[in-house]
Amino acid sequence: MLAPKKIKYRKPQKGKMRGMSMTGDYVSFGTYGLKAIEAGWITSRQIEAARVTISRRVKKLGKLWIRIFPHKSITKKPAETRMGKGKGAPEYWVAVIKPGRILFEIDGVDEELANEAFIQCSHKLPLKTKIVTRRESI
Repeated sequence: MLAPKKIKYRKPQKGKMRGMSMTGDYVSFGTYGLKAIEAGWITSRQIEAARVTISRRVKKLGKLWIRIFPHKSITKKPAETRMGKGKGAPEYWVAVIKPGRILFEIDGVDEELANEAFIQCSHKLPLKTKIVTRRESI
């Protein structure tokens, strides 16, 4: 599973997910991409599950790019613990996703296989997504 080697702050605040994604909002490496329509957190386990799903569909025919990385740690206090006594220990890692962000990209496969792979992948993710293609620059 994905996790950063080193971070500046061990226990970040929750933060807000307002607005659209400013970066990573177009298909830049592959031909087809999976784009997030709504905001949310995607855990490292969900990213891994989606990666496995796509790679099983595409096999060795295509190339896969993962465009998101879980930089934020989420803390959790133990069950049946009284209030107070500080913030809990880091439990898992998430990628903060805003609408418009490209999550995965595929190249080297036909459109039908890419759609099939991304539909299977979207079932593993907690966000609404849509399949987009690369826009060729003039």
